[in-house]
Amino acid sequence: MAQKFGGKFSPDGGGDGKDSGAQRAARNSFEGTNPDAAGARSNGLFAPAIVLVATTFSDGAIPLAVGLIGAGALTLSAWLLRSGLRAEAEYNARKIARRPALPRKMMASVLTGIGCALAVIAHLNSFDILSPLIFGLAGLGLHMAAFGLDPMKNKGMEGIDTFQQDRVSRVVDEAESHLAAMSDAILRAGDRGMEKRVEQFQRTARELFRTVEEDPRDLTAARKYMGVYLRGAKDASVKFADIYARTGDVKARADYAALLDDLEQNFSARTRKMLLDDRSDLNVEIEVLRERLQREGVRPS
Repeated sequence: MAQKFGGKFSPDGGGDGKDSGAQRAARNSFEGTNPDAAGARSNGLFAPAIVLVATTFSDGAIPLAVGLIGAGALTLSAWLLRSGLRAEAEYNARKIARRPALPRKMMASVLTGIGCALAVIAHLNSFDILSPLIFGLAGLGLHMAAFGLDPMKNKGMEGIDTFQQDRVSRVVDEAESHLAAMSDAILRAGDRGMEKRVEQFQRTARELFRTVEEDPRDLTAARKYMGVYLRGAKDASVKFADIYARTGDVKARADYAALLDDLEQNFSARTRKMLLDDRSDLNVEIEVLRERLQREGVRPS
């Protein structure tokens, strides 16, 4: 479906050269965005399974059965690899993160080795153990060398209350589901400008999420924003998309854009306030420590 693109010099983009608040916010539309970690390298690993089935299809029942099992192992390996790469990207993007519960990349390497060994067995005309073993180990090693290991330890978790961190994780997961529903809803409107505006608001909301994840004590202050306000934003997005897709109502579009502006300003203000509160707590800790040192007779030279 064709989509209309706009800008400062487009017919509806404000030709006087003065940007609106939404245009200023979206000026750098790629800020905070990340490419999909599961790129062409991982997606290309679905091809060997197809090749294996095609090359064993006419070799008889037993080679075909072995080939199908090997193709299943290679397909599962590629799927686990995609999931592991995305989990690793999420881990690297956060200052505080737990290691993935399931080592998907390492499991993918093992399954690749098994798939390579079964591929060799399916094409062998004689009984041979050494050849499948060599090819299987080679496939495992090359896969591990190409994609590496999964993160093996938690990051930035020293001094973090794990119970509070679990509470934060649940709230963040719910908030992310609201953001995903907003993205799905706005696609129905067929307005590229609004899609970019929603993405800009989502980046601001995720800054709040990251702040709360780094200090779970902020959850109480931010819970209303991550729950009630985001749920309201999701409902408003669904209603706007339904109305705008049917009628193209310009006023509804302006009202929805104003709502996003207000939400973004409030989320940004909440994030700044939490950061200032954290700084105030740090200053208090520093002053208390200095007073204790002074009482103990410790003075800087």
